Amino acid sequence: MKEEQKMEQELNNLIEEIKPLNEAAMDRARARMDILTKPQGSLGRMEDLAVQLSGITGDFFPVDTRKRVVVMAADHGVTEEGISAYPSEVTAQMVANFTGGGAAINVLGRQGDVEVVVADIGVKVDTSLPGVKRVRIKAGTDNFRRKPAMSRAEALRAIAAGVECAEEAASDGVKVLATGEMGIGNTTASSAVMAALTGYEASLVVGRGTGLDDEKLLHKQEVVTKALELHQPDPADPLAVLHLVGGLEIAALTGLILGAARKGIPVVIDGFISSTAALAAVKFCPQVWHYLVPSHLSAESGHALLMDYLNLKPYLNMGMRLGEGTGAVLGMHLIEAAARVTLEMATFEDAKVSNKDDSNVSSDSKGAK
Repeated sequence: MKEEQKMEQELNNLIEEIKPLNEAAMDRARARMDILTKPQGSLGRMEDLAVQLSGITGDFFPVDTRKRVVVMAADHGVTEEGISAYPSEVTAQMVANFTGGGAAINVLGRQGDVEVVVADIGVKVDTSLPGVKRVRIKAGTDNFRRKPAMSRAEALRAIAAGVECAEEAASDGVKVLATGEMGIGNTTASSAVMAALTGYEASLVVGRGTGLDDEKLLHKQEVVTKALELHQPDPADPLAVLHLVGGLEIAALTGLILGAARKGIPVVIDGFISSTAALAAVKFCPQVWHYLVPSHLSAESGHALLMDYLNLKPYLNMGMRLGEGTGAVLGMHLIEAAARVTLEMATFEDAKVSNKDDSNVSSDSKGAK
């Protein structure tokens, strides 16, 4: 119990260190955007992103940045209930695929110059493979339809592991982090966490995951509903929600997001599972919201509702629902684009191009004559 209390205190201390965005830096970014050779606001949300990034870092966001996606891998005991189209063995097999460079996240990471870090936070089969970061808490969660997914202490350790990954990234000079995950059964856990924290009915947030038919979808919804009835998680206590119906990778991603915010690093959020972790992080600390960059809208049914709940508007909508951090890595291209626009576009003065105010002055002068 003393260890648990110590970990909770450390988490509370971390939360207190998360700072609001730098308003002066944001004002400078807005002013910079307004004098670039374009109509004001014509780059739309690209300009908003540039302002947000400046507020996070306290300066114009640098173009040449080290980027990293952390793929948290874990298994889920709730797969015993038959809620996935794939067996749990696939989690470990996909971890091996990640380390071999053959998964979609590897391909997109290479294309976007994004480092891929794979972390075993709780795969059922011990993945002692070269290139896998071992932050194992246990060999997957317990079946939360029957008992708590994990203990409160285990949830805290998973969060701490995520924080550690964020601190390691900051020490390595990483300037942008992305969330990724792998774990058969994790859409069920994410749906349970979302329903518990938002109050939405399971029928609204539980989707088809890896491709369930109508009958299995209804069964999956019933599993989540019964689990929530069993545990009665308190929506005001995100730690309780994570330990009762969450996943180890969801808790670890929650820690990654909290740790990144403390270090002043923007976090590009992937799809439904990653967004559930973002929801938990915001419940722990509302200030975290300002550090989130929503990459894409997942085809998983609960994601649109979750984005609305969080008041986040994803930048991309490509019907993706793979996970792994694939959408987040694509979103990193937009961050680089926002940085380049801010720093590499010419101003009206630099390019000797008349801007709107100049033309008004000229017109007024001719009228006076």
